[in-house]
Amino acid sequence: MSSLALKGPVWVTVRQYRRTLWLAGATGVLALAVIGVLRIWDAQYPDVRTQDGYWVRDEFNSGFPWLRGAMKSFSEGVIGIPFAIALFVAGPMVAREFESGTYQLSLTQSVSPTAWLRSKLTVAATVALGTLLVLTGAYALGWFRVADPYDQLRHDVGPYLVLGPVLAAYVLLAVAAGALVGLLIRRTLVAMSVAGLFTGVTMLALHAYRWDFLSPVTISGEAVENASTLMVPDGGLLEEQGLIMADGRREAGWFCGDSGAVCRTDEPVTAQYLDYHPVSHVLPTQLIETGILLALAALAALAAFRVLRARHA
Repeated sequence: MSSLALKGPVWVTVRQYRRTLWLAGATGVLALAVIGVLRIWDAQYPDVRTQDGYWVRDEFNSGFPWLRGAMKSFSEGVIGIPFAIALFVAGPMVAREFESGTYQLSLTQSVSPTAWLRSKLTVAATVALGTLLVLTGAYALGWFRVADPYDQLRHDVGPYLVLGPVLAAYVLLAVAAGALVGLLIRRTLVAMSVAGLFTGVTMLALHAYRWDFLSPVTISGEAVENASTLMVPDGGLLEEQGLIMADGRREAGWFCGDSGAVCRTDEPVTAQYLDYHPVSHVLPTQLIETGILLALAALAALAAFRVLRARHA
C-alpha cells in the first residue's frame, strides 16, 4: 500500500497503520480463497437427478458439508466486522493519538486538524469497504450453493447483512462513530469500550425492530380439527400465528393442526391465520435499515468534525 501514489496526511495514515490495513486485506483474500477451494471441491461431485425428478447431492460429495459449515461460520463471523472497525478507529486510530500526543506532530507539519481527521476517516472507510467487497464476493460464491429454504434463509442474520447494502452501512457508521468516540474520550481502552458498546446496542436495536418496518403478509385458512396447519411459504419469515374467533378477535399462539390438540374448544373459531414476511420484503427492509444507518453515520461524522474544530479553534 505504501507504493500507491498517496500524498500528505493520507500517505502518513496508510504508512502508520499499514500492518493493520494489510491484515484486513489479507482476511478478505483468505476468505475468498477458502470458499473458492470448497466450491471447486464440491463441484467435483455434481448433483444426481432421482427418478421422481428431484436433485440430490452425490453420496460421495464430502466437499459440500465443509462448504456449508464454512458458510455458517462465515455468517456468524460477519457480525463482528462493525465491532472490529469501531474498536480500531476509536482506540488505536484516534484516541491513542491524543493519549500519546502524537497528533500534535501532524499539526506541526502544516496539516490542519480537519485534514488530519479527514485522512483517518478516508483511509479507514476505503480499506474497510474494499475488504467488505471481497468478503461479499466470497460469501455470495458460497451462498448460491448452500442456500436452502429449510436451512439457510435469506432473512437470516448473515445473508441479510452481507447480501445487500446493510453491512456496508454498518461499516461506515462504525468508522464515523469510532472517530467521534475517540475524539470525545481520548483514552484508548475506554474509547474502544464505548465504541463497542454503541455498535452492539445499535445492532441489537435494529435487529429487534427491522421486521417491523414493513407490514407482514397475512394468509388464513379453515380452522377445524384435523385440518392442515398453515405453512409459511418457502423462504418466508414467520411473524405470528393464531386463530380468528367468531367475534373477529385474533388469538395469537393458537392453531388447529392435524391432532387438534392446540385448537381451542372453549370458544367458537372461524379461521386460523398466519402473518409472515415473504422473501420480497428482504430488499426493502435492507434499504430502510441502510438509510437509518447512513443518517446516523452522517450525524456522527458531522459531530466529530464539530468537536475537533471546537477543541482546536
